[in-house]
Amino acid sequence: MAITVALAGDTMLGRSVAEQLDLAPRPETILSDEVRAAVAEADLCVLNLECCVSGRGEPWPAPGKPFFFRAPPEAAEVLAELGVDCVTLANNHALDFGYDALADTTDLLSRAGVRTVGAGPDAAAARAYTVLEAGGVRLAVVGVTDHPDDYAAEDDRAGVSFADLRRGVPGWLTDLVRRASEEADVVLATPHWGPNMTSRPPPHVRDAVPVLQQAGATLIAGHSAHVFHGVADRVIHDMGDFVDDYAVDSRLRNDLGLLFLVTLDGPDPAAHRPVRLEALPLHLDYCRTVPATGRDWERIRDRFTRACAEFGTPVTVEGERLIVDWSS
Repeated sequence: MAITVALAGDTMLGRSVAEQLDLAPRPETILSDEVRAAVAEADLCVLNLECCVSGRGEPWPAPGKPFFFRAPPEAAEVLAELGVDCVTLANNHALDFGYDALADTTDLLSRAGVRTVGAGPDAAAARAYTVLEAGGVRLAVVGVTDHPDDYAAEDDRAGVSFADLRRGVPGWLTDLVRRASEEADVVLATPHWGPNMTSRPPPHVRDAVPVLQQAGATLIAGHSAHVFHGVADRVIHDMGDFVDDYAVDSRLRNDLGLLFLVTLDGPDPAAHRPVRLEALPLHLDYCRTVPATGRDWERIRDRFTRACAEFGTPVTVEGERLIVDWSS
């Protein structure tokens, strides 16, 4: 039985988005009917939550850090109502309001029925994967970030699952992916990697891909750039943004995004693998995401097609969606 996994990139529910959620804590506040319907098509949904969820805490004391993101506690229920099954917190905003806010984040999401990976009360918890299940298929989710190092969890300190991928993929991460592949049918690695505002993956990201795949990652879906990148063989190098209130770069157009729907199929659950990717073009309106239309849709189609071509990946169009065939 084939199943579909919805994948979304940076989802920032703080600042002005938080103000909107305070007024109306409902999924329709941040996503249009059409986008919510697309998410609902999937059997599972995983995204990068680029904020903490809490009513407590003080900004992290990092000199020069410009942005601090905190969503209201009600955001946990909003994500659950949207159908989000798991979020990765392995990113550069999970500790924006300190240890108490991170603890609130994992607790509130857990109580809402949303799993978390990539952060926790110590290094072992932060690095742990979780296993989701749908249609008899077990999907393991592994979260990791390559920045910032001061957010890294330690044996006796809360934080995120940090790996300095510029120095290569550490053994603990390949071991983690390998263990996940032994327990689950499909392994999704979802790294927060590379710098902001880039249009293609940097060398250390490209170098990490085959190492993670060899360890057992069936599907890789990255994020961090705020701009979507090209797709290779079962690799989404960067998914771009999903919801935010960010300033828009007129050249990179980080307000244009994609929601990815990946089909997993095979002769039996244990042999499932990604066989098809559908990407729904999005316009990130201020604090609310809607389907892209007109010239914006064309820009996304053209940019995505060019970016995928760099990896030898053809893109076709079916209706309003962009399609990548991984079946061969």
